[in-house]
Amino acid sequence: MSLARPPRAPRRAPTELTFTVDEGLLERWAREEPDWLAADRRAALERFRALPTESNQLYTPYVDLRAADLDGVRAWEQPSGAPDGSGRAVPEGAAGLAALAEDRVEALALDPAVAERGVTLETFGGIIARDWEAARRLIGDAASLPSDDRLAQLTRAAWNQGLVLRVPAGVRVERPIVLRWGAGVPGRALLTRTIVELGEGASAVVVEELVPSGPDITCAEGETVPQSLFTGTLEIRLAAGSELAVASIQEFGPRVVAFQHRQASIGEGANLHWALAQLGSRLVRSRVDNRLEGDRSVVEQVEIVFGSDEQLFDLTSYTHHVGRDTTGNLLSKGALLDRSRSYMKGLIQIEKTAIGTDSFLGEFGMNLSKATRAVAIPSLEIDQPNCRRAAHSSSVGPIDETQLFYLESRGIPPDEARKFIVLGFLEPVVARVPLAEAQDRLRALLEAKWAAGSAATPGAPDRAGRAA
Repeated sequence: MSLARPPRAPRRAPTELTFTVDEGLLERWAREEPDWLAADRRAALERFRALPTESNQLYTPYVDLRAADLDGVRAWEQPSGAPDGSGRAVPEGAAGLAALAEDRVEALALDPAVAERGVTLETFGGIIARDWEAARRLIGDAASLPSDDRLAQLTRAAWNQGLVLRVPAGVRVERPIVLRWGAGVPGRALLTRTIVELGEGASAVVVEELVPSGPDITCAEGETVPQSLFTGTLEIRLAAGSELAVASIQEFGPRVVAFQHRQASIGEGANLHWALAQLGSRLVRSRVDNRLEGDRSVVEQVEIVFGSDEQLFDLTSYTHHVGRDTTGNLLSKGALLDRSRSYMKGLIQIEKTAIGTDSFLGEFGMNLSKATRAVAIPSLEIDQPNCRRAAHSSSVGPIDETQLFYLESRGIPPDEARKFIVLGFLEPVVARVPLAEAQDRLRALLEAKWAAGSAATPGAPDRAGRAA
């Protein structure tokens, strides 16, 4: 019997990205695209090559891409630009549906009454063919993604699928529009961009669903299922007086690496409401940029994480106050099981022009086992002292023993009490999901994750971190 140890995997730096951009594929796409789009891809590729993985020195110690094994992952080469005829219906209670899975467009539909009012929902290929001037203004806008973020520039250079949702001035769409992305085929990369534009006085509700594109795949003993890559942007432009609510549920499978970028330009008197839930994937790196450019503009953002196994969630939010009397309220919460980790980082920036700012950033982590790790780094950068409020708060720790005692003293079993506390801790996002079907599914996903975590560790320290 041989006692030789298997060869050790090569060491990698925490910031090393193993995914390789197929520059030959990009050039083939560029030859078939308008000159402005080819130039945009090439410029983004140059920035991707030049930039570090994390440009903010404050956050450099909290980057870890070592769990992303993307050496053999390749982008889809010829994604479809039109529905494949599978005929998925718009969900009950929704105003529209875009469903895209891997290299397929499974559905692209709006309620006829909504479409008659000038609302459009189309792929990048569709808008480029139909209205190239609008496509150039929207897709080619250099400011729509952070120019200092390497992974955002990766998506800008190498996207292979995109959606554009536009709501004209004065049109109010009360029912949600569902944007569903499916990913997870081993060895494949889906790189996506989504653009949402609202005219003056318009309003809309968007439900973004990031879901597995098929059932989990297993390999023979001793073999490993290759990872897959999903990168997604959500680029938002809100004109004066418009209002947008976005709810996003990320439930990818355990072999997916996800890089997400959301950036919003918020005009005068406009309102943006984010409700973001991160549940799936092996590794998630997410960045949200809110630019409050117009006077009296408002952003409210709530993001939750529920981690288990060895998941890693790396979340960063930037709130940039430019206009007068702007308001920002941001809350991040993470509950961690097993050996999962979360990094919650946030920065409020208040320009000299931002007189009368009211801004708050809160980051709170709940460690449900002794092997978890949660980091919270809220920060402020203030150039205008004439503010109504500029504050931040953070805490990380186990379940509050007094809350457990209160529930147990009223006859609730200990594990049920812990479950109530954890799910209540995460409820702020669940309550903000505007589609009843999606809200029910999110609650079911949270309960299933709690049940799986409880069943996987019998006899281990309990979910408050105490000895069982």
